[in-house]
Amino acid sequence: MQGRKNVGWGFVFLGLFMAAGFVLGYMHDIAPQREQWIAQYASGTHFEIRVAHAHGALFGLINVAAGLALLKLPIPSSRARWISWLALAGLLMPIGVLLHALFAVPPLLVFLGGAAMIVATLWLGREVLLLRSAVDPGRGA
Repeated sequence: MQGRKNVGWGFVFLGLFMAAGFVLGYMHDIAPQREQWIAQYASGTHFEIRVAHAHGALFGLINVAAGLALLKLPIPSSRARWISWLALAGLLMPIGVLLHALFAVPPLLVFLGGAAMIVATLWLGREVLLLRSAVDPGRGA
């Protein structure tokens, strides 16, 4: 049953980082210090929170897609387990960006999470391509 946690946590992250978008909208349009916030659009905390918002939602969606693929496709369970955990570890990336932006935590989680998500995505893509050629060897790649 590899993939169920990816779907669940993917939707949780999607929702949380969508909510972060509302905070960004508030800071841009309504907050008393909005002029200062707008002036820092491409730098500092504002920029990093926007990066976390975009990547948190994207990585949530990637986890949903990976989880559904792992649930439906006949990928061997040992490899599916690794792909699942790597995709979940990828969620550390947007968390790391937020921790770095808000609390000056070193960006180790950003790099670990990003690398884990890249590996999970490429590995899942490879597994899917191998399934196609294994199911229908006459059609080629």
